[in-house]
Amino acid sequence: MEENQKPNHEKLDEGIDFGVSRLTPEKIEAAINAVFNRETGARFRAYVETCIHCGLCADACHFYLSRDKDPRFSPAGKVKQTVWPMLKAKGKVDAEMIRQAARIAHTECNLCKRCAIYCPFGIDIAYLMSMVRRVIHKLGATPLYLQDTAHSHAATMNQMWVKGDEWIDTLQWQEEEARAEFPSLRIPLEVEGADIMYSVIAPEPKFQAQLIYQMAAIMHTAGVRWTMPATMGWDNSDMAMFSGDNEIMGRIKRAHFDTAARLRVKRIVMGECGHAFRSVYDMGNRWLGWARPPIPIVHAIEFYYELLKSGRLRIARKYEKPVTLHDPCNVSRGAGLHEMARYVADQICEQVVEMHPNREYNYCCAAGGGVINCGPPFKNTRVLGNKIKAEQLFDAKSRGAQTMIAPCHNCHSGLHDIVHHYEVGLEIKFFGDIIYECMEKE
Repeated sequence: MEENQKPNHEKLDEGIDFGVSRLTPEKIEAAINAVFNRETGARFRAYVETCIHCGLCADACHFYLSRDKDPRFSPAGKVKQTVWPMLKAKGKVDAEMIRQAARIAHTECNLCKRCAIYCPFGIDIAYLMSMVRRVIHKLGATPLYLQDTAHSHAATMNQMWVKGDEWIDTLQWQEEEARAEFPSLRIPLEVEGADIMYSVIAPEPKFQAQLIYQMAAIMHTAGVRWTMPATMGWDNSDMAMFSGDNEIMGRIKRAHFDTAARLRVKRIVMGECGHAFRSVYDMGNRWLGWARPPIPIVHAIEFYYELLKSGRLRIARKYEKPVTLHDPCNVSRGAGLHEMARYVADQICEQVVEMHPNREYNYCCAAGGGVINCGPPFKNTRVLGNKIKAEQLFDAKSRGAQTMIAPCHNCHSGLHDIVHHYEVGLEIKFFGDIIYECMEKE
């Protein structure tokens, strides 16, 4: 082919483009067959061979609905463009196909599993897309920003390159701030035998330290025997889980659970994050061979539910602005905490305006699944790919909602982009924000 006849592909992402430029047919074939033949089994084959192309999964996908129902964005359409060609050709596909597979699997699917509850056969397309991401990882073509986060996990055991002394300094800083309001408050470090080890994700000490302050105030007011670790294992987030780097995912979860075991705590309570919860109860633990986490772990929603239900935490006055509740995929659809979330919302808020649909049928925020961690090159793709969520938010606002509660960090970030891009005009809060504001204090 003459030079001026070569395909002129627009640059996609520095990580993807560089990785794809180094591929050979032999490397592609070997990686695909290694993943599909050695890392999958009956589950993978059953999903691929059961699909009858009925299309019932299509209307479950926010990308499909937001893109004028373009069939390429339907869940089955994504499988048709990625998994099926790889299987049919037994791995003998070209580099451009890998490039497009990386774009589809990483930036046009949030692994939210909404399509699985609409499929008449229960086919888990999120699992199939995860296997495509695994292939992409093996080929070294992961999007740059997501790979950088995975590198941070590998080097520092947290996703924000927070160094050991920075972590401890942040906790001491928040303790000093809180003692102005609660003189006897402590953020206890390295307390063996505590009832609870509280763990957070790295964006909290890096950018949102006030969330640690708020939880310390809640723990103190409720009289909880708790601790936080001073060593690696404090960060429960796991973007390697979404980059396909299962080996790093396993290291992160091992460090997390080993830290809790070393401190001999009765259980782990984690902050308001969805993907991190998924990594400790459904994926990282299974990669390590544990069907269940070796130490009981609960999400903040369940913890707040327990404190309010038992009366250990009392509300002085309810939050007055009408709120609407966003159900994060990984804690509602994935873990069934939607009713507990509503109990908490009802206890702390005067009025809750439901989104429609809601609970396990709620639309994804378009940021989870590692999609937001693919960074600025794909921000517009992500936001435009969830116009349907903006319409859902406008509907809740038209019925009186002024504040949206989103008990998940990625959801906060994704919804923030949607609210600003579409000018929805809703304030976004965590449960902890409102509980701290409204609870009885010393």
